[in-house]
Parts: sequence; C-alpha cells; structure tokens
Amino acid sequence: MTSMNDTGVVAAPASGQTRRTPRLRRLAGTGLVATLAAMAATTLAAALAQAAGVDFEIPDGGETIPLPGFTVVTGFFSIVGTAIAAALLRWSARPAERFVWTAVSLTAISLAPPLLSGANTATTTALLGLHLIPATLMIPTLARNLRTRTD
Repeated sequence: MTSMNDTGVVAAPASGQTRRTPRLRRLAGTGLVATLAAMAATTLAAALAQAAGVDFEIPDGGETIPLPGFTVVTGFFSIVGTAIAAALLRWSARPAERFVWTAVSLTAISLAPPLLSGANTATTTALLGLHLIPATLMIPTLARNLRTRTD
C-alpha cells in the first residue's frame, strides 16, 4: 500500500489582502449601521417636517413625495456611498481624503434638484435639509473608518 503525504506548504495570500479583507468587512458593517441610522433620521425629519406643514409637493408632476420614498432613496444612496468608500479603500493610497472630497462633491450636486424643482420655499428648504442629514451621518462615519489603520 502506498500513501501520499502532503508537505503542508501553502502559499500565503498577498500581504495587502490579509489586511484589506478585515478592513473591508468592518467598513461594510459600519456602512450598513450608518445607512440604517441615516434612513431612520431622514424619515423622522421628513415626518416632523410634514407634521409642521411641509407638503413635499413637486410642482412639475403635482405629486407629493411619500415618507417611504425618503427612506428608500436615503438607503440606496447611502449604500452607493459605502460602495464608493469600499472602492477607494481598495484602490486609493489615501481613501479617507478621496472619499470626503467625493462625498462632499456629490452632496453639493444633490442640492441642485431641490433648488431647481420649483417647489414652495418650505418644501425646498426641507428637501435641502433632508439631503444634508444623511450626509452628516454617512460622510464622517465612513471617513473615520477609512482612516483606521489597525486590524
């Protein structure tokens, strides 16, 4: 009877991969928690604004933005922000700095539609604030996580 013995030699993963995987997992977890917090905060703020008399009616279509709409859109774009952070973690030498510049730029661009919508002043002001709420939660949280060096 013959037997084959394994020598036990296994190629080690690239050194960057061993450090990057736990950071990526931590970033994804942090992004998920921050996304849920941003969704809750934005929806709560929209509900409070609505209770205060803001109608969220957009004149072009005559439709009113429903509360779940704020939740879904906030969740979607927060996940997109987390994906951008993950890509920068993977491919950038300075992911936190690049993320902050990218996220702040995209937030500034997102302020244009409420300003151009033609909605009344209360709706426009509320929409601007509702764009800034998730940004103030997501950007610092993800940037802080990208700056973390320890695994």
